[in-house]
Amino acid sequence: MSAHHGNTPAAWTAVVVGLLGFTVGGVGLMFDPVSYTVFWVGVAITLAAAVVFVVMDRLGLGDH
Repeated sequence: MSAHHGNTPAAWTAVVVGLLGFTVGGVGLMFDPVSYTVFWVGVAITLAAAVVFVVMDRLGLGDH
């Protein structure tokens, strides 16, 4: 197993961005009526977390 076990700047940044996306999406679902625009923005932010992780990992901020 890795010495860092996910405790890298790339991993933590991806987690924070993903949490932000889930929060935005959840808020969109709580509106009355449901705001699908806000929900899908949250989904896009959550998917961007994976892109952020890959980019930061390739920049050397991941576990190597």
